[in-house]
Amino acid sequence: MNTVHSINLIATNPDIRSGRPHIVGTTVTVADIATAKIYQMLDADDIADYFDLPLAQVHAAFAYYYEHKVEIDESIQERRKLAAEMKEKRVGSRHMPLFG
Repeated sequence: MNTVHSINLIATNPDIRSGRPHIVGTTVTVADIATAKIYQMLDADDIADYFDLPLAQVHAAFAYYYEHKVEIDESIQERRKLAAEMKEKRVGSRHMPLFG
């Protein structure tokens, strides 16, 4: 008989990072971990060091990401698009452009 064990390292909470899946006890999202791997090409050890996380939490985020890849990838792309639009509009810039 098999006993199925659950590793409870990923949570969602509407009050933390707008309800996006995150590592329990932190505000680091699964998307943050996936982005570090995909776009920054960091390996699990480097990601753990960068975010100051135990390696088990990084691997739990990877597992969650691969189980929910489509929706997390869509969320990452939406957030990247929004960031590009905000950058283009200079949202958050404290100074007027010198040339314009």
